[in-house]
Amino acid sequence: MPSVANPRTNVLLRSEETGGSISVTEITVPPQNAGPPLHTHDFDEAFHVLEGELIFQVEDALATKSAGEISFAPRNVPHALANHSDAPARYLLICAPAGFERHWALVAAEAAGIAPPPWALKPIPEVTVVGPQIPAQA
Repeated sequence: MPSVANPRTNVLLRSEETGGSISVTEITVPPQNAGPPLHTHDFDEAFHVLEGELIFQVEDALATKSAGEISFAPRNVPHALANHSDAPARYLLICAPAGFERHWALVAAEAAGIAPPPWALKPIPEVTVVGPQIPAQA
C-alpha cells in the first residue's frame, strides 16, 4: 500500500503489548497531503484527531473531522483520509486487531535512515487499494 507521503509516526502501543488486540500509533500528516488511496483491510480503524483537520472517506461518505473528533472505518469497508488544509494534522490511529503498527514503524525507520526495530519485521496485514485518493475540493 502506498504510505502517506512524509508522515511523522510514533507507535505508542503495539501488538506484543496487547496480546494482538489493538495498536495505537500517533501520526502527523503534513499540509496539502492527499493521503492514501481508497483501500480495505481485515482490521478496524479508529482515527482520533488531536490537532488540525482531516477529511475521511468511509465508503461513499465524506466527513471533515477536527481536533477532538473521531472517525471509524470498519474492517473490509473502503476508506481513505486526506489533509487538504494548509496546516499539519495529528491523529491517533487505533487498529483492532493489532499488526498494522509495524507498517508505521517501518515508515518511521526509513524516514530516520535507521534500521527498523525487530518487532516491526513481523508480518503486516494485507491492504488492498480499491480506488483513488480523496480529491482536493475545487
